[in-house]
Amino acid sequence: MFESSGVILRNKRLSSYQLARLHTFEATGRHLSFALAAEELSLTPSAISHRINTLEEELDIKLFTRYHRRIELTEEGERIYWALKKTLEDINQEILDIHNQEVSGILTVYSRPSIAQCWLVPRIADFTQRYPSIELNLLTGNDDINFRGYGVDLAIYFDDKHLQNLYCEDLISESIIPVCSPEYAKRFELVGNLHHLTHCTLLHDRQAWSNNSDFDEWRAWSEHMGIALFPNRSNICFDRSDLAVIAAVNHSGIAMGRKRLIKNRLANKELIAPFTNSELFCEQRYYLVTRNEKNNVKVQLFIQWLKKQIKEGM
Repeated sequence: MFESSGVILRNKRLSSYQLARLHTFEATGRHLSFALAAEELSLTPSAISHRINTLEEELDIKLFTRYHRRIELTEEGERIYWALKKTLEDINQEILDIHNQEVSGILTVYSRPSIAQCWLVPRIADFTQRYPSIELNLLTGNDDINFRGYGVDLAIYFDDKHLQNLYCEDLISESIIPVCSPEYAKRFELVGNLHHLTHCTLLHDRQAWSNNSDFDEWRAWSEHMGIALFPNRSNICFDRSDLAVIAAVNHSGIAMGRKRLIKNRLANKELIAPFTNSELFCEQRYYLVTRNEKNNVKVQLFIQWLKKQIKEGM
């Protein structure tokens, strides 16, 4: 049904007629109803259905699954719908920015949870004070985000890899060091006694720089220090570095802390580093990822602000 038109389309840009039909598709996808899309666009439901059928033939893609009394987006249709929705939102925002003569609108930032909780969120008031017309939307997670599917403008990762086909820029390096509460250190006589670690509960971030970092942080550190910790008799595992640190603050064990994220906790003595010369510099770095840093003024401003915050004391 679609083969001949599909071959032609792959060698041509979308025509003005197809762009008009994409507008019809966006309204239909938003309402998931031919009748409601027809009402919005002042057309008949049969005209809407005809336009969608024509668009499907021209794109060589089935956009909707049709049932007796309802329609649903196909997987391919959903991908096109969200890409189209984001594009229309971008155009509307650019028009609004031109009229307002200021940077405004939604900026969506995705971050690893520990970076957000320990570093980004405590500083975010400074950004909103500088740019009150920008509505910041902060998402967190351990996965590599789908920029198109989630409408993310910029992401902050901690890893030793860069993602392909996206703009990546290193921000700053990191080091790790074992930390615990003063009470826990006293209970196990840890200060200056490295080998007493074998009697302690180790607190692990098992998603430190990927979805399966396992015990990598503690293994790398123990090899660096020349101490055998595995198999260890007692372990507690988390999917976030900050949760391991909170557990350490509350005397549950000893965590592998990221120096830049625990700086304040060390300064106020919530945590101590019981061993001297025990800091290990990581191969992983904090870095930012975006797909349109040059074309999005909000992204440019956030990157500038981010670098300024790092320079002033991350």
